[in-house]
Amino acid sequence: MSNLQLQENLKKYTRIEECPIRNVLSRFSSKWAMLILCVLSENEATRFNSISKAIPDISPKVLTETLKSLEADGLISRKLYAEVPPKVEYSLTELGKSLIPILNNLISWAIDNSAYIMKRKK
Repeated sequence: MSNLQLQENLKKYTRIEECPIRNVLSRFSSKWAMLILCVLSENEATRFNSISKAIPDISPKVLTETLKSLEADGLISRKLYAEVPPKVEYSLTELGKSLIPILNNLISWAIDNSAYIMKRKK
């Protein structure tokens, strides 16, 4: 690859408003968002408390904020049932479902390489 080609390739990352990695990946790349997407991928519709139990180290506030963010981005849907007490379920949208195979590849990579990475962390 020539120096000119390299410079052109790197430009797409420096254009903040146009960078697909920066502007899309950052929307769901937090550890909580990915874990929530994984939990929802294993279940059809999941209630808040079930998600909280599946990810016990997330605070209710952070879980609520992350669910709202994922919903705003169109990756999950929120269904409110008119009951007393109110019942709310979360599920993946088609867009969210399209992300799961990619996350599964990342999970597989993490499983294969986590021991090596964690050993180097010390």
